[in-house]
Amino acid sequence: MKIHFSGDIEGLEQGLTIICHELNIERGEDGFPIDIKQMNGPLKVSCQQNRGEIYFQEKIHFFRALGLWLQEFEENNEFNLSEVPHFKTNGVMVDVSRNAVMTVDGIQNLLKKMALMGLNIVMVYTEDTFTVEKYPYFGYMRGRYSEQELHACDDYANSLGIEMIPCIQTLAHLTEALKWNYAAEIKDTSDILLVGSDKTYDFIEELMKAASLPFRSKRIHIGMDEAHQLGLGKYLEQHGYQKRFEIMNEHLHKVVDLAEKLSLKPMIWSDMYFRLGSRTGDYYDLNAQIPDDVIESMPKDAQLVYWDYYHTDEEFYRTFLQKHKRFGSEPIFAGGVWTWNGIAPNYGKTFATTKAALEACKKEGITEVFATMWGDNGAETHPFAGLAGLQLFAEHGYGSDVSHERLAKRFAFCTGGNLDDFLALNELDETPGVSKDNPHESHPSKFLLWQDVLLGLYDGNIRSLPLSEHYADLASRLEKATKRNKNWSEIFSFYTQLSYVLSVKADIGIKIKDAFDRNDKKELTHLKDLLPSLRGMVDDLRKLHRSLWFSTLKPFGWEVIDIRYGGVLSRLDSAEYRLQQWLDGTIDRIEELEEERLYHDAPWVMPKGALGRNSYHRIVTAGVFSS
Repeated sequence: MKIHFSGDIEGLEQGLTIICHELNIERGEDGFPIDIKQMNGPLKVSCQQNRGEIYFQEKIHFFRALGLWLQEFEENNEFNLSEVPHFKTNGVMVDVSRNAVMTVDGIQNLLKKMALMGLNIVMVYTEDTFTVEKYPYFGYMRGRYSEQELHACDDYANSLGIEMIPCIQTLAHLTEALKWNYAAEIKDTSDILLVGSDKTYDFIEELMKAASLPFRSKRIHIGMDEAHQLGLGKYLEQHGYQKRFEIMNEHLHKVVDLAEKLSLKPMIWSDMYFRLGSRTGDYYDLNAQIPDDVIESMPKDAQLVYWDYYHTDEEFYRTFLQKHKRFGSEPIFAGGVWTWNGIAPNYGKTFATTKAALEACKKEGITEVFATMWGDNGAETHPFAGLAGLQLFAEHGYGSDVSHERLAKRFAFCTGGNLDDFLALNELDETPGVSKDNPHESHPSKFLLWQDVLLGLYDGNIRSLPLSEHYADLASRLEKATKRNKNWSEIFSFYTQLSYVLSVKADIGIKIKDAFDRNDKKELTHLKDLLPSLRGMVDDLRKLHRSLWFSTLKPFGWEVIDIRYGGVLSRLDSAEYRLQQWLDGTIDRIEELEEERLYHDAPWVMPKGALGRNSYHRIVTAGVFSS
């Protein structure tokens, strides 16, 4: 389409160039005329008598409005629509600290999608994946960003009306940063900084300088969540036992002072204060008591971020938002797009929690929200597989009733993806045996892919479930989805192949064990002969995953996934070898298959409707993976 833009386009030109290229729009004076007006009030789009109009207040509203105008123009020559943003800021935090570090091109591609959705803040969560010149081992071989890379991302974001906010850690979650010898004097425990040490605050000041330098924003997220062992390591040796409320406040005051020194406005995750006020150490304890004197003693310039991606009850969120307001400032709410469930996104839980949470935020007058996209345990799920969750946040930000039809149309326009196909990825983990919407976060696609066919640690959990049939059917449907989603063919090709692999691998260990127990050598020979082709399927999956990874992510971190695939391939080879030995009579027993298959007793409650969830090292062996 050819368009002639006129009116208030000053400050929009760079972003317009990006978005016009993204949408294949040509600009010219002989194009369809659209008049642009910047003014206070809702964003409006209209088309009457072969002339269009766009009214907007903030830059981000213009790019969403442009998308709405073009989307509507595809179906109608005359229309008049308006939207009132519910939130001042709405956006995403992408985890780049669990091995998957998005490239500059990857971030810029995400920013284009965000602009069309109307999302206006982005954070890349960097524990140690940014460069700090004084500490060369900080982020060493982890894909850390240079100042120039982050500055390029910030420039790009700014042209689209998106604020890029640095997001770091200044207390806990620093295992990878503190594992080198340079950190010996500044760590309390393996992942927590030593509170009170001058060297610790010299270190934090350098982190804050380096993290904030590439960005225009004066806001900074300084973390401080999940410091469970705070004061219980070197700090305990030096100072004896101290009340952790006091340790936390002492540290927060010093870090906030550093932020003020650097003219930065900090925000922190709120969970530690609620955990310390809970008798059980639970973040979401409705009976947690935080003393008034503790609240009064907290620095008022640190904005609290309430993170919660677990509850489906709107009233729970409202209650907790009210508890946060007691601290004296409006909290920010952080929900979640469940990209950390395992190897596929958990859209059932994403949709159920997001609807309840954002409705509660609207009713409580919360003006700032964002979606987290974590990458726990190796970032096996590609972040773009979670795009439908970002669209959900965007539509809740501009509408009251987010229907499936509206969401699907907006998603198709903003990303070029088919919403139902993206949501079908949920079925990789919402399998037979798993409750609707997977509320307990089972990840059968992960444990079935990585578990050993001779050891089968999860075979006791899945026996008698028709998982092979489930994955065969899903593979067929995802193969068709690959053709429908040309922009995202690499994602769907990967998940199609994963489904084909699981259609064979899901229960082959059970079949091998049963045949061995029956002394059925004919069946065992047949199953052994399937293993070479299964190895080929797994290796094809590895290559598809590799291609998907390198399309958007830096190479650092892929070695971990490569090693996981290598483990599967090697163990399949060893399984074939062991079975052949037994069939030949070279050995008279296979001890792995003699063992009874017990239910995998994971270190958390496994309720009805759950099959299991665990980290890689607890899936592949009952032995010591590393020490």
